[in-house]
Amino acid sequence: MFPEVDTRDLSAVQSEVESIFSSLFPEADSAFVARVFGWTGQWFTGKYFGYQAIDARYHDLEHTLQGTLCLARLLRGRHFAGVRPILTPRMFELGLLAILAHDTGYLKRTEDTEGTGAKYTLTHVRRSGEFAKQFLSEKGYNASDIHSVQNMIRCTGVNADLGAIPFTSEIEKAVGFGLGTADLLGQMAAGDYVEKLPVLYLEFAEAAKYSGSSKSILFGSAEELMRNTPVFWENYVWPKIQVDFGGLHCFLNDPYPDGPNFYLDSIEANLTRLRRLTAESVS
Repeated sequence: MFPEVDTRDLSAVQSEVESIFSSLFPEADSAFVARVFGWTGQWFTGKYFGYQAIDARYHDLEHTLQGTLCLARLLRGRHFAGVRPILTPRMFELGLLAILAHDTGYLKRTEDTEGTGAKYTLTHVRRSGEFAKQFLSEKGYNASDIHSVQNMIRCTGVNADLGAIPFTSEIEKAVGFGLGTADLLGQMAAGDYVEKLPVLYLEFAEAAKYSGSSKSILFGSAEELMRNTPVFWENYVWPKIQVDFGGLHCFLNDPYPDGPNFYLDSIEANLTRLRRLTAESVS
């Protein structure tokens, strides 16, 4: 089974990702992971010039770290399963950059004093791509690498047309699909996922208020969102990860290929809790 890692602790997730990276690519730049986690800490704590600390309460730093940990584990499983195309150190690095930056679209500029970053729910994927391009350009990344990171970030869009994303290689697409998988599984498997659903509802409500669009809020209350989350899993998330993203979640089976899947088992436990809680609330 996977070691227990506190996803509220950036340094704890960094340590585990460093361990995974070195196990995959012992010859690669050992300082890379620490460097990009340092950048991430700056982004989310208001230490990157021009931006405030994250104030979205659901799509916070922990949310990003949950997805990041899941992606690193998934890529490790895929790599040691010997699947082609083979993961390269560079593509792992770009995938890590993409998952760490995938929700930077919720960050507010320094002069933005109204509401929280949740108001950007409808546009956060585009804004995350723009943020990544700005930041990585400052760090000297070339246009090709930045394009790869943006393509991967686009995989996290709820209604993303995956066929329209201009991937430059099959391994870039595989890492992008792994990122989309990890973004969904990382949050839904969290121990406090059920408790945080009302916070997610408030983000949707704020997005609707600021966008003037009912598309950003599909439920009339937090209770309705919670009641419909099992349906969301069955009708959207499961088909998405199983079909659209090519079933990459199987590489989280530990041991591969027939071991238990911590993420799927944790999600099922959360859904069972939700069904029980919502049944009790109407009885």
